[in-house]
Amino acid sequence: MKLTFIGADHEVTGSCHCLQACDKNILIDCGMEQGQDVYENQELPMNPSEVDYILLTHAHIDHTGLLPLMYARGFRGKVYTTKATTDLCNIMLRDSAHIQEFEAEWRNRKARRAGEEEYVPLYSMNDAIGALEHFIPCEYDEIIEIDEGIKIRFSDVGHLLGSASIEVWMTEADVSKKIVFSGDIGNMNQPIIKNPQYLKEADYVVMESTYGDRNHGGTPDYVAELTKIIKETFDRGGNLVIPSFAVGRTQELLYFIRKIKVDNLLPEYEDFEVYVDSPLAVEATNIFNRNVESCFDEEAMELVRKGINPISFPGLKTSVTSSDSKSINFSQKSKVIISASGMCEAGRIRHHLKHNLWRKDSTILFVGYQAHGTLGRSILEGATNVKLFGEVIEVKAKIEKLDGISGHADQEGLLRWLHSFEPKPKVFVVHGEDTVCESFKTMIQNQGYEAIAPFSGAEFDLATNELIFAGIATKKVKVSQKAFRARAIFDRLVAAGNRLLVVIAHNRGGANKDLIKFTDQINSLCDKWDR
Repeated sequence: MKLTFIGADHEVTGSCHCLQACDKNILIDCGMEQGQDVYENQELPMNPSEVDYILLTHAHIDHTGLLPLMYARGFRGKVYTTKATTDLCNIMLRDSAHIQEFEAEWRNRKARRAGEEEYVPLYSMNDAIGALEHFIPCEYDEIIEIDEGIKIRFSDVGHLLGSASIEVWMTEADVSKKIVFSGDIGNMNQPIIKNPQYLKEADYVVMESTYGDRNHGGTPDYVAELTKIIKETFDRGGNLVIPSFAVGRTQELLYFIRKIKVDNLLPEYEDFEVYVDSPLAVEATNIFNRNVESCFDEEAMELVRKGINPISFPGLKTSVTSSDSKSINFSQKSKVIISASGMCEAGRIRHHLKHNLWRKDSTILFVGYQAHGTLGRSILEGATNVKLFGEVIEVKAKIEKLDGISGHADQEGLLRWLHSFEPKPKVFVVHGEDTVCESFKTMIQNQGYEAIAPFSGAEFDLATNELIFAGIATKKVKVSQKAFRARAIFDRLVAAGNRLLVVIAHNRGGANKDLIKFTDQINSLCDKWDR
């Protein structure tokens, strides 16, 4: 029974852990790194084609975004997650692939003019679709035996629609252990979704620490704060532009704005319009409406029982096509524009920033975590100008942040979740910035927990409770995009070769005529490419 730490170790994004038990290779999350990467992630200890199962805590790209790449490199195992996460991944992984392909197309137009090499996307839409075919949707609180000696259960952790902590029971010979992967632990009293569910026992806990060094300061009156910001912006004659994560945060904002309208808190602007300019956000909102029974909290369910959609209201307009999006900025009427991405790194939000950042009458409102190295973080920290689409834009708009609105538990919430375990488990602290991981680890050690904040590559023997290897704190070295892509393309070739070896092993004992045919096909391929 071995646990290897791959991603989101002393960092916030790119979550990935590798569990090897009962002769099976299991990944818990397979996320893409976003924003500034500090440390180099170590490679998986096996080929993607040798991974038997992937368990997903939730649908955010920093926990799921490399699944299509795993498929491209030969993964053909099973992906277990909740029904709502399955639904969300169906749109989010396709969207991620579309972004990859769109960026490649844009770069290649420039490359052809400059006589440069072709830019190859990290993965394709076919890779995303292929990965999605391996999903097995699960119910909350159902114990599932995925293989002999291995059982799992998903428990609602209140971070996002369908988000879960994952309990894993393992038995090898006469040794039985239980490990819990927290996933991203949700904040209390979020609209729409339920509060985190607490678990009672585990030998080991792998837990996030995003806000392990601070508290949100109670639950603010989001409706009152949002009302004030909208009024002040409209009084100046400007637009309120909200960079928002398409899944989760956008639906929360719609919930708040519906309340502003229903309670007539802005009588002077009672007919104001709200644009959701993100095809992904529109699809995600539909998925929220399809997962009412399993995921909505009691307050939202009460509205549903009365026949009220808690995330819809008069004046809500959705923008799907590019022409829909462009027309928003032609209107001179003050409006609220909610658009992705939440950290301003891609998507339609960048167009709305281009049209509004230079306007003194407009407001840019941040409602979520902004990672180091992102455009959103730069604007929030006071950048006087930014570059968008090759043009320098002066920042004159009012920059606001809705404090406390977070899908992540704060320090108090993290401790509340951890303290529910009795007796105290051994804790691996992950998914936090470098200093936060260390400070949270020290804090819980002082409370009597045995705790480690591992670096990528760390290995731990769960059967004997021994640290095999502490990991490597290797600072990421910047490489050119060209060198990175060349390496990635060759890696895919190597992965294909490794998968071929796995397929060959699976055919041991096959019919002689089939094995001869297979051998001839391999040799023919080798003859073609052996230069």
